[in-house]
Amino acid sequence: MRNWLNAARSWARTIKRDVVALWIAARDPRTPPLAKIAAAAVAAYALSPIDLIPDFVPILGYLDDLVIVPLGILLVLKLIPAALMGEFRAKAERTEQPQSRAGLTVIIAIWVACAAAFGWLAMRWVWQG
Repeated sequence: MRNWLNAARSWARTIKRDVVALWIAARDPRTPPLAKIAAAAVAAYALSPIDLIPDFVPILGYLDDLVIVPLGILLVLKLIPAALMGEFRAKAERTEQPQSRAGLTVIIAIWVACAAAFGWLAMRWVWQG
């Protein structure tokens, strides 16, 4: 049991470090353009102070933390040269974890759009019924 817990903690630290490394990569001019866009998107989402699916939603709430963010990191890692990523990881070890206002804005926009679409559909249903 203890080994599993230590492995989970190590994995979480690695994910946090890699998210910061992607944040750094998105701002570095040596990062390829496609990798820069993907790194910015993954970092903005992961560093946003709110989640697309709130954690209190059973099962789905932790889906982004356990599946979406790691898969996004894996995708971006394939787009960034290994030597460059090693440099970003080393820099991330010395950098405090930032927060993403862009990610926050996008997630709020998605929630507002979903609420508007739901409201529109509800109004159509009421008017037709």
